[in-house]
Amino acid sequence: MNIVHITSECYPAAKSGGLGDVVGALPKYLNKLGNKSSVILPFYHNNWLKKADTEILYADSFSFRVHKVIKPKLGFELMLIDIPGRFDRPGVYIDPWSGHPYWDEKERFFSFQIASLEWLAHQKARPDIIHCHDHHTALVPFMTSYCFRYEKFRNIPTVLTIHNGEYQGLYNRDSYSLLPAFNYEKIGMLDWNGSLNSLAAGIKSAWKVTTVSEGYLDELMENCHGLELLLRHEKDKTAGILNGIDSEVWDPESDPYLEHNFSIKNFKTGKKKNKSSLCDTFNLDSSRPLFSFIGRLVREKGADILPELITSCKEQNVDASFFVLGTGDPALHTLFKTLQGEFVGYFDTRLEYNEELAHRVYAGSDYLLMPSRVEPCGLNQLYSMRYGTIPVVRKTGGLADTVLDISKKDGYGLVFEEFDIDEAVDSIKRAVDLFNKKQLFNKNRKRIMNMDFSWESATKKYVSLYKSLII
Repeated sequence: MNIVHITSECYPAAKSGGLGDVVGALPKYLNKLGNKSSVILPFYHNNWLKKADTEILYADSFSFRVHKVIKPKLGFELMLIDIPGRFDRPGVYIDPWSGHPYWDEKERFFSFQIASLEWLAHQKARPDIIHCHDHHTALVPFMTSYCFRYEKFRNIPTVLTIHNGEYQGLYNRDSYSLLPAFNYEKIGMLDWNGSLNSLAAGIKSAWKVTTVSEGYLDELMENCHGLELLLRHEKDKTAGILNGIDSEVWDPESDPYLEHNFSIKNFKTGKKKNKSSLCDTFNLDSSRPLFSFIGRLVREKGADILPELITSCKEQNVDASFFVLGTGDPALHTLFKTLQGEFVGYFDTRLEYNEELAHRVYAGSDYLLMPSRVEPCGLNQLYSMRYGTIPVVRKTGGLADTVLDISKKDGYGLVFEEFDIDEAVDSIKRAVDLFNKKQLFNKNRKRIMNMDFSWESATKKYVSLYKSLII
């Protein structure tokens, strides 16, 4: 099968969150199974893409060019849509200088989707599947179904994966004028509650809609910021497929970012060396259990509970250390900088996106904190377990699907039910207690390192889904 992914993120070229990791891995594993899978991505002017060797494959006279990354060693072909004035900036969604979203999001991603289809229309070989990701590309199924210009794509199945239903691409209803001409009797396919809703249009128009875990699909049916009824109505074409992780990228035995590589055979000494190095760097006591948070400092990730959580643990003399790596809400940045000065030796932070440091934190921490309000799948908890770091999570979405509390039969993580400071602190205390039971603690670490959350299983499910759509 020839599967084309159209996406706003793809690791390592451009990543903001889990979407980038998924699209950076799924095509590779599809190709390993004998398919031809490629990715179409905007040509952002970030460091990775500016350094990449590319060749121009196509140039539209007026509006865009298509570049191909040469010898990327990604496991799939990566095509870049270069639209002057729209993507020649360093940020994916956020201006790194101001910390605010780009003002022309609509124009950026409308033009990207149109250019992607224009490029595909110029190819002799048609894709067997067009796979779109989140609202940034969710208008593609509408355009292939109803725009006159793309009639040649009518019988090509489209798949839309919802990685995060929090963001839907809401615009004024008259924004439809930016799209190529279509049958205006179908304008209702774009509308939801009086707005042009990109995600809703994709759900209505795609042949199949997937979410990144079964639990998240169930949650969206109950709470999707106004799209619950639509998802229930389209239930027969929905499926939840749990994300995997790229076990070649996330491998403590060969990870080039680690100072001390280790495997399940020597994880105790390997973890100890990495923890000592990490704690030395950030002036933390390596004899105490280290709890780390890695990710976007935003409300849906539960990052706003962390300052109070760390403060409460300090005030209650909980024998632990804390570290936060991420960027996001400026107000949270201020709070963490304040705590950094007040709790020297107990807490430290790096308010930045840093892929290398993230790998070091996974390897050197004892526990990973994920107090999410919303977590469609969650990959961080899977990365952490691969590195022998026990997840401490709130029971929601994919976290509920992948982490079982140690109090349960065959449990291996720390889980709290409600988004509540007392429950969160209690989970920290239980984790400290486990840390002090060294034999049980190490047995648990060895167990989670043996768990298989690789992409092989998920990829086979996607292949089955694709085949079911091909006429």
